[in-house]
Amino acid sequence: MAISGRLVLLALAGLCPVLLFPGWEAALAVVLVLAALILLDLGLAASVAHVAVERSSPGNVTLAGTAESVLTVRNAGKRTLRAVVRDAWQPSAGATNPVQETEVPPGERRRLTVRLGPVRRGDLNAPHVTIRSFGPLRLAARQKTVQCPGSVRVLPPFNSRRHLPSKLRRLRELDGKAAVQIRGAGTEFDSLRDYVRGDDVRSIDWRATARRSAVVVRTWRPERDRRVVIMLDTSRTAAARVNDEPRLDTGMEAALLLAVLAERGGDRVDFFAFDRRTRARAGTAAGGNLLGQLVQAMAPLEAELIELDWAQIPGQVRAVSAHRSLVVLLTSLDGGAPEEGLIPMAARLAQQHVVVVASVRDPMLGELLQERTTAAQVFRAAAAERALLEREAVSLQLRHLGVEVVDAEPHQLPPALADAYIRLKAAGRL
Repeated sequence: MAISGRLVLLALAGLCPVLLFPGWEAALAVVLVLAALILLDLGLAASVAHVAVERSSPGNVTLAGTAESVLTVRNAGKRTLRAVVRDAWQPSAGATNPVQETEVPPGERRRLTVRLGPVRRGDLNAPHVTIRSFGPLRLAARQKTVQCPGSVRVLPPFNSRRHLPSKLRRLRELDGKAAVQIRGAGTEFDSLRDYVRGDDVRSIDWRATARRSAVVVRTWRPERDRRVVIMLDTSRTAAARVNDEPRLDTGMEAALLLAVLAERGGDRVDFFAFDRRTRARAGTAAGGNLLGQLVQAMAPLEAELIELDWAQIPGQVRAVSAHRSLVVLLTSLDGGAPEEGLIPMAARLAQQHVVVVASVRDPMLGELLQERTTAAQVFRAAAAERALLEREAVSLQLRHLGVEVVDAEPHQLPPALADAYIRLKAAGRL
């Protein structure tokens, strides 16, 4: 049984006769009247035992999007249900109206819509619904908690999608629309066209030139069906926040843009999230919509407070692709001891694959370098300078091993990684 605010006000009003007519008789009369009203109100309230609740799950929604969870309240009793219904969504689901009032006549049902505005990625849950049935006087109520589980999966927002049209345009320019001068076997013949000034004379097709009595050159296009393997680091360093966003989420944005771009470019894409074990996996080999697979696989990912097991990564890549591939490692350049983990592992991978290491750089480091007015600011600037120098030293070691390094600030990392892919494609290194 629940006591309403009206009963409190009624009890305060009942003190007036007690103050006017002191004595136990007046107080007893007030108590008896209140008790009678409570019992009468409870007797007239609809029984919660005959109330059923059904939920329509909202399904999936992108972060910063909106969704609706629909509750259907059915009254199988003989009295009108005057109820307050509370849907118990966790706070990060952003329910704007979790508590609603409704009135359901006997044998009827009512639908209640709870609007959700999630503020966190992942699987968000509502385990139960609480119903409080009031009588006509609303002095007291019967209460029942109904197990009615619901969930919504909040997907990564893919804000870097806005860069996709421009990157695809650049990729199509390489795809047979212009002559791509590439040494080695990393090209496929596309077509013949007339020679123009500036073309490489090594592209001249002498047989076609003899047949047409005009100089003709071959055009090439990057090979298709190359393998792109993307590894997303989910270890403790991925939990650090850069520009009020976890490194993990920035890595997801970069992985999504690169994966969709590579798929549109005709390449095969495989993705896995890893720390000491594989947390998620997706790829074109499974068939279906690659973007849908990726966002579904990434949605429940969280950074694990453990160290990344670098020694397992070559084996994980080998399990995905035994052939020469573009291996993209979305990780941190300043986590742990890179000379013991990242650098030896990248050296092993670079013996067989084209390796790219992509990392998020904190823009605050650059801001701290500019502030040197006070002694405290000078110390912070020195610390920022050292951090940047250490990152640059790691990058130089990786480049000496033949590894491409993309080190950019959060909003610049996805397009910078896409540009690195296009450069490698144009150079015939895939």
